[in-house]
Amino acid sequence: MAFPEPQPRKQELPRKLLRSLDCKQGAVRAVRFNVDGNYCLTCGSDKSLKLWSPMRGTLLKTYSGHGYEVLDADGSCDNSHLTSCGSDKTVILWDVATGQVIRKLRGHAGKVNCVRFNEEATVILSGSIDTSVRCWDTRSRQRDPIQILDEAKDGVSSLRVSEHEILTGSVDGRVRRYDLRMGQLHSDFVDSPVTCVCFSKDGQCTLSSSLDSTLRLLDKDTGELLGEYKGHKNSRYKLECCLTERDTHVVSCSEDGSVYYWDLVQGSLSLSVSVGKGVVQSLSFHPTEPRLLTASEGSIQLWGEESLEMEEEEGEGPA
Repeated sequence: MAFPEPQPRKQELPRKLLRSLDCKQGAVRAVRFNVDGNYCLTCGSDKSLKLWSPMRGTLLKTYSGHGYEVLDADGSCDNSHLTSCGSDKTVILWDVATGQVIRKLRGHAGKVNCVRFNEEATVILSGSIDTSVRCWDTRSRQRDPIQILDEAKDGVSSLRVSEHEILTGSVDGRVRRYDLRMGQLHSDFVDSPVTCVCFSKDGQCTLSSSLDSTLRLLDKDTGELLGEYKGHKNSRYKLECCLTERDTHVVSCSEDGSVYYWDLVQGSLSLSVSVGKGVVQSLSFHPTEPRLLTASEGSIQLWGEESLEMEEEEGEGPA
């Protein structure tokens, strides 16, 4: 007797507010899940970087060392190190456990908008308003970057790193993909300042958001426009976008205080979730579960499926 094939679980979009946290670090410039989604980082305008357990609503550690507001952060693949960047033109490599600064990397001529580890956390890549992407060897003691990518004609607003590719978005309206294996640069012009870029999970597509209130899905190899997503508002601020954990939906921040979800294939607006009155500036999707983190003004919000119940820790007080 053959058993029936298990039905795939219907995609649920995170629309239920599970927890809201006042980060007490001024305006939250960015929120980031770590590699396994158990923890998150928040970047504050008060110069601090904070590590949280979002499901428990617990602050685990505060990292202080920047001279001005922190704009982006990333965690290493083994959760032992963090990197952050900010308006003080520096990139910092941190020890997670001790909270100590391991290295402070200087070389950018202006504020550093975005920072990422490569997959092995052996290289830090940073993108700046000075139009360059700099690559820093985390194991070396030398002060200079090992490589500088200076093809952008205006500030670099966003970057992502895959196994052998670097994806960047710039205010000059171009999405650039550096293929490190082939030694090639691929450039796509979207005719509006790019605020955020990311790869799809399957590595076949790139998603970009720009200041014409439009998200664009491009075929990575051919540059063909596969989809456009509209309905949100993004004309003034550097807002972020991403794909859900199974590449089924496109997600974007908005200046009207909401988060928007579109069906990836159909291009239709599936859902908008009101976060608050202020601009939703940053978001981060959980790597494996339908959960979303958003940042608006001084707080972050954790969203999950309607069916998800929060588990309170035993002996834990009110969140």
